[in-house]
Amino acid sequence: MTLHDVALDDKFDLRKERIFLSGAQAVIRMLLMQRERDRRAGLNTAGFVSGYRGSPLGGLDMQLWKARKQLAQSDIVFQPGLNEELAATACWGSQQAELLGEGTHDGVFSVWYGKGPGVDRSGDVFRHANLAGSSRHGGVLALMGDDHMAESSTNAHATEFLFVDTMVPILNPAGVQEIIDYGLYGIAMSRFAGTWAAIKCVKDNIESTASVDAALERLDIVVPDFDMPPGGLNIRNEIDMLGQEERLHEYKRAAASAFIHANGLNRIVYSGGSGPKLGIVTVGKSYLDVRQALEDIGVDEAAANRIGIRLFKVGCPWPLDLQHIADFARGLDTIVVVEEKRSLIEVQLREHLYGTAMQPVIVGKRDERGDGLFPAKGALDPNDIAIALGERILRTIGPSDQIAARVAKLRQFQAMLAETTDIASRTPFFCSGCPHNSSTKVPDGSLAAAGIGCHFMALWMDRNTVGFTAMGGEGAQWVGQAPFSKRDHIFQNLGDGTYNHSGALAIRFALSTDANITYKILYNDAVAMTGGQPHEGGLTVDMIARQVRAEGVGRIAIVTDEPAKYTGKVEFPAGATIHHRDDLDLVQRELRAVRGTSVLIYDQTCAAEKRRRRKRGTFPDPDKRVFINELVCEGCGDCGVQSNCVSIQPVETEFGRKRKIDQSSCNKDFSCINGFCPSFVTVHGAKIRKAEGMAGTTDPLDGVPTPAEFPLGDQGWAAIIDGVGGTGVVTIGAVLGMAAHLEDKGCGMIDMAGLAQK
Repeated sequence: MTLHDVALDDKFDLRKERIFLSGAQAVIRMLLMQRERDRRAGLNTAGFVSGYRGSPLGGLDMQLWKARKQLAQSDIVFQPGLNEELAATACWGSQQAELLGEGTHDGVFSVWYGKGPGVDRSGDVFRHANLAGSSRHGGVLALMGDDHMAESSTNAHATEFLFVDTMVPILNPAGVQEIIDYGLYGIAMSRFAGTWAAIKCVKDNIESTASVDAALERLDIVVPDFDMPPGGLNIRNEIDMLGQEERLHEYKRAAASAFIHANGLNRIVYSGGSGPKLGIVTVGKSYLDVRQALEDIGVDEAAANRIGIRLFKVGCPWPLDLQHIADFARGLDTIVVVEEKRSLIEVQLREHLYGTAMQPVIVGKRDERGDGLFPAKGALDPNDIAIALGERILRTIGPSDQIAARVAKLRQFQAMLAETTDIASRTPFFCSGCPHNSSTKVPDGSLAAAGIGCHFMALWMDRNTVGFTAMGGEGAQWVGQAPFSKRDHIFQNLGDGTYNHSGALAIRFALSTDANITYKILYNDAVAMTGGQPHEGGLTVDMIARQVRAEGVGRIAIVTDEPAKYTGKVEFPAGATIHHRDDLDLVQRELRAVRGTSVLIYDQTCAAEKRRRRKRGTFPDPDKRVFINELVCEGCGDCGVQSNCVSIQPVETEFGRKRKIDQSSCNKDFSCINGFCPSFVTVHGAKIRKAEGMAGTTDPLDGVPTPAEFPLGDQGWAAIIDGVGGTGVVTIGAVLGMAAHLEDKGCGMIDMAGLAQK
């Protein structure tokens, strides 16, 4: 077997064409390609990236940091945003670099990124910046991170309509390959039409990994003929609000449509043969679902062309190109629109085809009778899509025993699935040794409100924690609730990342309204929920204390697991007190009696981040471990109550159920020893005994049969691997994917990373 010469750095080596990379890495590759394509075109351009982390774009900044060397060599600057709207404003500023004749480059292409709630809060910037326009040799992409199933969000969201409202053209890639392709098309369209361009990112494309073609000359981008207005469509020095609006409506949208049409971003995949009757329109991730659905009912390209099914893949769902629609719809009796969430394509189809000579029946969110078909809620299931398409094939085109049998089988399967109950469920929980195991506790009789961050999970625990707000609004809900409540005071949990992002304004609001509230600012020394990124600006505990004192907070208390670490090193505001975390309950009781707004800063490093840093040798590793003597343990479980730690596990013995500490997951928080229990044994200076290795003595594969090579054929091979984070799930996928890439086989995988599960 011949294996290809592959290196891990291939993904950013522009000399390599077939590469293996993730969706986030594809964004970086696209930026590097854009810079080189500009150089070959005689342009001296630079790049700028800014945004704010959040699933499914939670790891993009980490990939950008890893590629800092390659980015710097291509004059591409990465500057993380303090929040989404400031990052968007910075991207807007990148388009103004050469306006005053003081620019160092011919233009700056730019990328903004943020998850759906960040798209919402940046709408005003998008509107202003899109009206102002892009640079002639710059261009801006906005990566919208949408979470259709609220897997790591406080609501399910799809943000295309905000970009429609601000009249930003939208591109929707189906996978990693199209992230690169549509990124290059998007920048070119942004330059040509003078608009920004949005790219929809969902877990199915940005969090997937694939072997792709990244040749520099892969795309031949066409710049169409277009009658430009005086002064063109790009950004200019002006204060002309109505002139900007006129250009946007009268020229920019038309220019974007001309670009979309000239470059075939929306295309017919199956022609439907000589007499097509049924048309299917789909976009992005749903396109792959449709292909799967058609395969499940036995319809490939040859069958589709034989029986009259035309398949239309939309790359740019807004603005939808009128000429492409007309070409697709010609001669069709019925059009089925398959798109997740609200109907964006379907309403444009109806608008453009209504009253024309070719006015087919159009179904999508509702069927021919007005009943629900493809719901706007949740995500679409390929099996349900297959059933819907199969029914319409049988109804519109004619009977087919094969298709009818497959539809019946799928119906049976879906019915079984609907009646299936889970034998177990796993509620997301704090990591072993997580600071929130202690910090989210409140005194008896008190209530806390949740916020955005890992500490949100306190809502699922017995923590007297209720309600939550949007990011940055933590505590503001109490301003509206307090005048009408019998309760006099609440605690408000506020993560350090959220405080830095926008939460400080909520504290200012509470002070201005004289709200009776104690903010618990949970300082974990990292933005833990999205991968342990550092805080922008180097936020520290003493900085927070000084900032809230400057805002007007009188009573400030710092609670930590290491009070001595501040001695002689940092200076806190006058009157601020420092306490050990063992005194948390007493401190909170005192603060809830303080009238007005008070602040408790809980300082303890994120447990997962401690583990990462200890592996790198950059964080102290206590030379001790705690064990439970099962012969002494009475199995009461108080150690688990005290620590709230998942490393405390039950163990069955001949004397009944006892407790043990899972040493492989223990992060050495040691809060489990707070209970009064003689079964705990603390061992100093010892190491966990490891199993003796066999390397060098025997072959671990000796006697294992030689595996038979799996015949991939037309069907390929697929697998699902699941587990809890840290158990190698993602690593297994990466190994299998790279193995396929080495053998020059097409491959793709998706990392589904939720709260404490993968």
